[in-house]
Amino acid sequence: MSRTSTRDYDRIASAIRYLDAHWRDQPSLADVARRVGLSESHFQRLFTRWVGISPKRFLQQATAQFARSLLRDHRAALSTTLDAGLSNPSRLHELIVHAEAMTPGQVRRGGDGVEIHWGFHASPLGTALVAVTPLGICSIQFADSAADRRAAVARLSAEWPAATLVESAARTRKAARQALGALGAPTGPLALHVRGTNFQLKVWTALLSIAPGCVTTYEAIADAIGQPAAARAVGSAVGRNPVSLLIPCHRVIRKSGGLGGYAWGLERKELILRAEDGRR
Repeated sequence: MSRTSTRDYDRIASAIRYLDAHWRDQPSLADVARRVGLSESHFQRLFTRWVGISPKRFLQQATAQFARSLLRDHRAALSTTLDAGLSNPSRLHELIVHAEAMTPGQVRRGGDGVEIHWGFHASPLGTALVAVTPLGICSIQFADSAADRRAAVARLSAEWPAATLVESAARTRKAARQALGALGAPTGPLALHVRGTNFQLKVWTALLSIAPGCVTTYEAIADAIGQPAAARAVGSAVGRNPVSLLIPCHRVIRKSGGLGGYAWGLERKELILRAEDGRR
């Protein structure tokens, strides 16, 4: 990630933190621009380019009200066409998903004979590791520091312990650009290669049925897959999603309306959700 991109991302993250902390005061464009050391016009362009919506629109979706409003607007229900699986017409882009249902032991031993290329790439959400097999993208992980980057590679190795891992940003650049070019809005058709238990694959399929700009809850997913008592296990499966953004675990929130957790930080989760809602 270039120094300019890193500096821009840090400025946008700082602006988001400021807007979230001071939304009751309704800060002006000038207030926020001054906070991050930019002119109003430069900040407006930068924020809109990275977030996908204007600072004013972002501010209107006040943190204390945003997630709850998504639930109140009846966006929490999973599509009634969930049984149609990955052909759900409500989605804004098509994914070709190569899914392997495996036992936990097979997951730990998997990937024998598979060559995986991986690399780190700049994105509107910060630096991300993108890894691809011959069948598609198998991992997307955000990494804000050198330690995070080392941890991301270690996780990839643990997920595919018998695979051959090859560092090659050149081989992963196209997939990264398509997957991460906009917040929660891939720029073209993508192939995914995911491996998990039968239960995990059911949960991930349910996540794929949630349209951009909509949310659901762990309890709703448990109901949708026919296991209403498994909300906690659903949460675990959501957290094990290997391809962030593309299988949209960020669209799952608490039934209270709180944003809940996110492996890559609540700032990112909020940023993605607001951008998706602003594009509706």
